[in-house]
Amino acid sequence: MAARPTAPVLAVHALAAALSAWAIWATLRDGLADPGTAAAFGVLIAVGELARWGAREGERDPAPLASAGALAYALLGQNAGHASGHGVLQVIAVVVASALLGSVPHVAVGRGPRPDQAARRVLTVAFAAVCFQPLYNSGLLDDWFGRGPSFAFVLLLLLLLTALCDAVVAALLLRARTRYPFGPLLRDELRGLLGIGSAVCATGTVIALAVAVAGLWALPVFCVPLLLTQLAFRRYAAVRVTYRQTITSLARATEIAGYTKAGHARRVAELSRAVGRELGLSESELTVLEYAALMHDIGQLSLLDPVPAGATARLPVAEQRRIALLGGAVVRQTGVPSDVALIVERQADPYREQPLPARIVRAVNAYDDLAEDAEGPGGSLNALEQLRLGTGRDYHPQVVESLARVLARGCLTRVPPG
Repeated sequence: MAARPTAPVLAVHALAAALSAWAIWATLRDGLADPGTAAAFGVLIAVGELARWGAREGERDPAPLASAGALAYALLGQNAGHASGHGVLQVIAVVVASALLGSVPHVAVGRGPRPDQAARRVLTVAFAAVCFQPLYNSGLLDDWFGRGPSFAFVLLLLLLLTALCDAVVAALLLRARTRYPFGPLLRDELRGLLGIGSAVCATGTVIALAVAVAGLWALPVFCVPLLLTQLAFRRYAAVRVTYRQTITSLARATEIAGYTKAGHARRVAELSRAVGRELGLSESELTVLEYAALMHDIGQLSLLDPVPAGATARLPVAEQRRIALLGGAVVRQTGVPSDVALIVERQADPYREQPLPARIVRAVNAYDDLAEDAEGPGGSLNALEQLRLGTGRDYHPQVVESLARVLARGCLTRVPPG
């Protein structure tokens, strides 16, 4: 279910593009203030963009060095004790031009930055520059806070406000694309700040303070720690990808053995994650839900006779529970977190006794089983109607209606197999 650009998304992109064009035009017209400093930060941002090689799809900030350099330039007032003299428009122009230059190799191989990420950077850098540059250039910051620790605290506060602005914009873009609840999306974005986002904010603050005192030689010195942090996060992300691939391979064992039809586990996992997002689960809860949905049928490997078409939703309740308990026992032996095993075990319980993730897996699995042999939107509607008829005992009404909304956004068709 690919997210499509909507009017709010296009409006954000248009605002970022217009702001970039205005800033570049004004900078070309008026010329650069302190060209050496602008060139140094431009090189830093371009190198940061080049360093996005190896970034994986879905990373919150695939170019953290470029982001830190952009924020540092937005919050820079001096270079080795001398006023830099640049303003808001020059900050935006340098950041945009450098990012475009560093993205050329990625665009050439078809892996350029996503429009949402590019728009977010323009807007967040503009926000930081608007908050800092006019106050600094007018002398108000010196009058209010001087040059002591309070000035560093102001920079850190501005960066935190900028990070909050970025999180709000990111959540709004996701909300506009997916129509998922805004609150959980914002919560996930704020939680993401505790990872690479905190390193970006800290590095941006340190770079701005260090260049103000020591000059441009501070740039390479203070960028190395962030590069090492970026490498560590990339390795962690690679481990998580390998972990998920292992779970996916285990889930396919039922398909390879002929117990379930091809693509069933993946379809249930994708729909379950979408329904969980609709119901406001956090990113960590969605990951556990996805793993449980992938492995929900693994208990069938303990059966002597396969269930016809692997459709456990058509079995008696006692048999469903037995398969679920067998599946939970298998999951516990794989080293997967116990939360995953618990969901697999509880998926066949009465829904009033189930945790929310188990309710989701139960309903989505039943939907896919009931619609397995159906073709066209009519089969999907009939499967949903059967779930609604079972909300008195078998399926939670809120989960079924959330599933219906998710399917409606995809024209009431199931995720295709294969």
